[in-house]
Amino acid sequence: MTSPTKPLLFNAAPMFTASHAHHGQWRRPDAIDSEFNDVRLWIELAQKLEEATFDGIFFPDVSGHHGPVDVPFDTIVEEGLQLPSNDPLLLLAALATHTEHIGLAFTSNILQSHPFTFARQVSTLDHLSGGRASWNIVTGWQNNGARNFGLRSLPEHDSRYQWAEEYVEVAYKLWEGSWDEGALLKDKANSRFSDPAKVHKIFHEGPRYRVEGPHLPSPSPQRTPLLYQAGSSAAGRAFAARHAEGVFLLADSPASAAEQISQTRALAVEAGRRPEDLKFFPGLSFIVGDTEEEAQDKAELVHSYVSVAGLLAHMAVVDDDGQAYPLDTPLSQVRTQAMQGAVEGARSRITDREPIVEDLAHELRSNPLVGTPEQIADALEEWHDAGVDGINVMSYVLGDYAEFADKVIPVLRERGLAKTAYGEGTYRRKLFGEDRLNDRHPAAAYRGAFSNGPRTWEEATA
Repeated sequence: MTSPTKPLLFNAAPMFTASHAHHGQWRRPDAIDSEFNDVRLWIELAQKLEEATFDGIFFPDVSGHHGPVDVPFDTIVEEGLQLPSNDPLLLLAALATHTEHIGLAFTSNILQSHPFTFARQVSTLDHLSGGRASWNIVTGWQNNGARNFGLRSLPEHDSRYQWAEEYVEVAYKLWEGSWDEGALLKDKANSRFSDPAKVHKIFHEGPRYRVEGPHLPSPSPQRTPLLYQAGSSAAGRAFAARHAEGVFLLADSPASAAEQISQTRALAVEAGRRPEDLKFFPGLSFIVGDTEEEAQDKAELVHSYVSVAGLLAHMAVVDDDGQAYPLDTPLSQVRTQAMQGAVEGARSRITDREPIVEDLAHELRSNPLVGTPEQIADALEEWHDAGVDGINVMSYVLGDYAEFADKVIPVLRERGLAKTAYGEGTYRRKLFGEDRLNDRHPAAAYRGAFSNGPRTWEEATA
């Protein structure tokens, strides 16, 4: 193995619910996940992660339940399969007051919130946290989620990315263009809180949104939050190449991660950015023991609590009418508006036979890294050498994070694979060396774009 030249970045990736992806584990006697409504649980976790110099705590989220539409969802309810779940944005506002450095990342899809309201919420979090807000941009993948916001079904896959392009355009205009630098004065002597010549309406009018502005918050420390993206389909990778700073990978090996990284970096260059403008984070789970025997015993315990029914309900693949494909359906026959990246990935990885829908549940289960802290560090060095920038640590139960922090992080620090202290500044500065998006990002085009712009809709549409 080559000697590491820079430490890995680490995000914890829990969910504000009892069962995120490893379904059934909340039933374990040592699991506290069912108490997720207690904010003290999350404050303690965030402080523990910060003590271990985790770079971020990232919350996935949903806007509806999994599975097909118009059928009983008893399994989902009984399994606690991301139901009930709470709003992570509100939780992050609480965590901001009990931490100082850790990045605060959350998922919000384009269906669930108007971009004007959303941009205001994110700027507020960025202010309250001193510049640690981060958004995972997703387009939604649940039919029930789409129906919760007035749609009859999930829109066609690639059309959701077209929708996302306008959504982020509105947000960028508000974050980057509505307030010029120096607009906020706080000039008590002359009774001028802000300079009206430097605060602008955006007069956005597009296929879905008509937004006048101005952005209600003043510029936050990052203006635009640190941007993550998790789509693994062709459309998702292209969107990430244009907009993302951090990319979440679904990869079952360092080689698979390396291939995805190479492809997406090449797309970023085509979009006018540089390869180093993106950082890549595969999601990995860990089972750690002081000895190999202890680690294997823990792995057997984890396996004994796996809920196959929960996994299958989570990964149910539905057709354009929202009806589930049978589990034995070959993936080559699947036509779906959701989870296209997962379907494509399974077809590329399973080459010795025709993959079927049931295989997607096993994709979700994944193979954890099992072993002693030293063996875990050996494995992570392989991922590092494959070109990943960081790891999304996926827990089986929330207590896994303290074990990883106490046992694995010290070994990684000894090898230079984990940092020993935080840098100064915002979340973006800690990861990229600067507080604001660089000029190569499409959001930068809106800086100063409205300085001499229209003052009314009539002028804007003239």
